Amino acid sequence: MRLWAIADIHLSFKSNREEWAKLKHRSEDGLILAGDVGESIEHLQIAFRKAVRRFKHVFWVPGNHELYTSSAPNIREEERKLKGEAKYKACIKVARHYGVLTPEDDYMTWTYTSAEGKQEKALICPIFTLYDYSFRPEHIPREKALEWAMEEGIQATDEKLLHPDPYATRDAWCTRLVSEAEAKLEKAAESGLPLIIINHWPLREDTVFIPRVPRFSLWCGTKETHDWHTRFNAKVVVTGHLHVRRTDWIDGVRFEEVSLGYPRQWQDAKDAGNDVNTLMREILPGPETPVRGQEPPTAFRRMGWVATEVLNNGLAAKNEEKKDEKKEETIGKEKAERQEESNLSASAS
Repeated sequence: MRLWAIADIHLSFKSNREEWAKLKHRSEDGLILAGDVGESIEHLQIAFRKAVRRFKHVFWVPGNHELYTSSAPNIREEERKLKGEAKYKACIKVARHYGVLTPEDDYMTWTYTSAEGKQEKALICPIFTLYDYSFRPEHIPREKALEWAMEEGIQATDEKLLHPDPYATRDAWCTRLVSEAEAKLEKAAESGLPLIIINHWPLREDTVFIPRVPRFSLWCGTKETHDWHTRFNAKVVVTGHLHVRRTDWIDGVRFEEVSLGYPRQWQDAKDAGNDVNTLMREILPGPETPVRGQEPPTAFRRMGWVATEVLNNGLAAKNEEKKDEKKEETIGKEKAERQEESNLSASAS
C-alpha cells in the first residue's frame, strides 16, 4: 500500500480539470491533496469525487485558495457570504461528505513496507497553519512587511479574498491554528510512531525558493513551525503552495513540495510526457533514508520525480532551445491565465 501526494491542482483552470479527469485507479493506495484544489465548493466536490473513486484513502488540507471569498457569478449566493473560518468549515463539511480526512479528524495509522523491506507504521497528520508574514528579513518590522513586498510590486490575492473572520487579522488566526496543531502533534508524537506532517504552507523558511517573486515569501508560512520536523518526530513533511516541486533532506527528514501549479507552470513537464498521475510524489514507502550527514542536495522536480537525472543528461539545454520557439505561445497563455486570476480578484470588489 503506497501513499501519494499532490498539491495545487487549481481546478479553476479548465485544462487542469481535464487533467484531473484522467486520474488513474490506485485502489489500494492513499492520496494526499495538500491544498489549493480550487476556490469554490464545486472545485472541492470535483476533486474529492474523483479521488475517492480512485484511491482507498484520501487526505486533504486547505490552501489559501480554498479559503477565498468570491462574488463571481458562478458561485452560489450562500457561498459568497462565507468568510474566513466559515469558509473553512464549509470545506470540511464537503470533505466529510466524501469520507476525506482533514485536519479536523483523528490521525490515521498507516502500515506499509519500507524501502528496506520491513513492515513499518506512521501517523498521517494533516494540519492547517496559515501564515503570519514572518518569512521576511529580520530588519523589516511586521507593520512594514506589506510595504516591503510592494516595493517589488508583489501583493498576494489573499489580501483581497482571504478574510480572517472572526479573527481580527490573518496573523491572529494563524496564532490560533498553530497552537491547535502544535497540541495535536505533541499528542501524536507521544505514540512513538514517526509522523507524516501534511500542510499547505512550508514549515521552514529555508525551503521557500521562488526566484521570480522572492518577496511573496510573506504569504508562505510562519517561523513558529521551523523545528516541528524534529520536535514531532517527522519522517516526511509534505507541502505545496510554492509551485516549485522539490525534495529536501533536513536533519534526516524528507521534505516534499508536491504542487502541480497553474497550467503554464507545468507545461514543460507535460511536454516531456508527464501528466497528473506521473507528477504525483510517492510519500510512503518512498526512498531509503540516507545516512545522517550524507543527505543529497535539494532536488528540483520541475520535470517530475527524475528531474535531476533528466537535467544532468542534457535535456535542460534542449528545453532551453525550445523556449524561443514557444515564446509567443507562452506569452498568450500567461496573459489568458493572468486575466482569469484578475477576474477572480475583481469579483471581490
